[in-house]
Amino acid sequence: MISAILLAAGQSKRMGGENKLIKKFRGKCLINHILKSLIKSKVRKIIIVLGYQSFKVKKKLIKSKKIKFIYNKSFKSGMASSIKAGLKKISKKNSGFLVVQGDMPFVSKTIINSLCSSIKRADKEIFIPFYKSKAGNPIGFKISFLKFLMKIKGDSGAKRIIRSHKRKIYKLKIQSNSILRDFDNL
Repeated sequence: MISAILLAAGQSKRMGGENKLIKKFRGKCLINHILKSLIKSKVRKIIIVLGYQSFKVKKKLIKSKKIKFIYNKSFKSGMASSIKAGLKKISKKNSGFLVVQGDMPFVSKTIINSLCSSIKRADKEIFIPFYKSKAGNPIGFKISFLKFLMKIKGDSGAKRIIRSHKRKIYKLKIQSNSILRDFDNL
């Protein structure tokens, strides 16, 4: 089983406090684009980590039985606190999990399914999609890597931990730049 941690706790600082995840993008709230892909994918459980304007965000989300919510009271300290909050809800019975950013509307269920399949069959622990030699998101992990991720700090997410485990990376080639495009660079 593969779960996903959907990060939806950020403060949208570059938006001047207006929450980018609930802004309309192509007719629906930004976060619902990636959420729809996750719901339609092979991911069995979606853990949505809320924080900044949690009530507003939760109210705008599409519904699914796959979804579980968690509130990160430390969301102001950065992305690492949200990832760790989500990790606490990952079952040890999982073979792996994905860390997914809420502001990536072009990531398809096909890309998510490719990551899930790679986690199940490859003998690496970190699964990063690449488009033309550029690393993107979401990132997948085997359940065995959870203990390393619980050590992350700050707002850089898991980048530092991943860099120190280069031999454990599986590079998944993707034929779409959607893995590089978040709301800040559409």
